[in-house]
Amino acid sequence: MKLTGTEDLRVQKTIEAIRTAFEQMICEMDYHEMTVKELCERAKINKKTFYRYYPAMDDLLLELQMEISSEYIKRISRYRLPEELDKVNESFFRYSVEKGEVYEKITCASGYTSIRNRMIGRVNEATWEKSAWYNNIPDWQRHMLIVYVQFTLVELYKQWVADGKKIPVEEVIQLSNCLICKGIDGFRSPAIGWRK
Repeated sequence: MKLTGTEDLRVQKTIEAIRTAFEQMICEMDYHEMTVKELCERAKINKKTFYRYYPAMDDLLLELQMEISSEYIKRISRYRLPEELDKVNESFFRYSVEKGEVYEKITCASGYTSIRNRMIGRVNEATWEKSAWYNNIPDWQRHMLIVYVQFTLVELYKQWVADGKKIPVEEVIQLSNCLICKGIDGFRSPAIGWRK
């Protein structure tokens, strides 16, 4: 249940407790390991209270998923694809850093692949599918392009996280832009300086 601010204070506190417990659980375990029982214990509510607001845990997950993807779509909605793919890429990394541990877990952990894929699909519908250029290329080329861009972008982010974020986000953005927009030839270019 997305809060509007007009709800009774008790309702607001209950929803916030549910959300906090859910986010803690995301950071600690994969989604398939979660139970309503444990969530309710952490939120200090009973199951009946949980089910008053959410028919199932999937509905809570969907709400979080919609919130994350909507925020990101809003952030990149002014960019034209493919012309401003570098700006979309930069926004992705900056947004990812801002969102913190819950987002990082959803983006990186294998137990959240289906959730991540639904979010990516929603973002693609709101961005690439609005591009006149994209809509004028054959289906097979669209499919190849989307796989290349989305897989590369997410995997570069996951690798940066796995490596402990040892390099500044600005460097990761520059490297990922080089790879996504210019490929291996751009990566090998002495002007970029990645052949150290």
